[in-house]
Amino acid sequence: MSKKSKFRRSPEIPTASMADVAFLLIVFFMLTAVFTTTQGLRFQFPKDDPTQLNIQPEESVHIKITGVDQFVVDRLPMTLAEIGGYVQSKVSQNPKKPVIIQTMPDVPYYVMVDVFDLLKQLEVQNVSIPTESEIERWRQLGYFE
Repeated sequence: MSKKSKFRRSPEIPTASMADVAFLLIVFFMLTAVFTTTQGLRFQFPKDDPTQLNIQPEESVHIKITGVDQFVVDRLPMTLAEIGGYVQSKVSQNPKKPVIIQTMPDVPYYVMVDVFDLLKQLEVQNVSIPTESEIERWRQLGYFE
């Protein structure tokens, strides 16, 4: 009996290489995983053009979004459908006419996307969104309300 107990092992699962196996599995799944990216709005930021710095405000179309379905275009209240006709008439005279979109902070994002979609359908080439500092600078000069 003493010989039997000498060669008998206690039942246990060998875990010495468990960390190696786990590491290899992590590396395998990281290398074979497919990552998807979500596509957002496709528009390009305007290129830095020094000639546009001298544009007078009345040469551009200023669209101010004050709320849901509340738009002021060149200081005239309009609906989204009226904006289309107005911008189309202005852009037909000058295809490179800049369109400035100013959105109030509390307006939902989808309203600005609707305006972007309209301008994209009209094939407007020059759309810009001013920063707060640009709006403040223009406001001091009396161009923005």
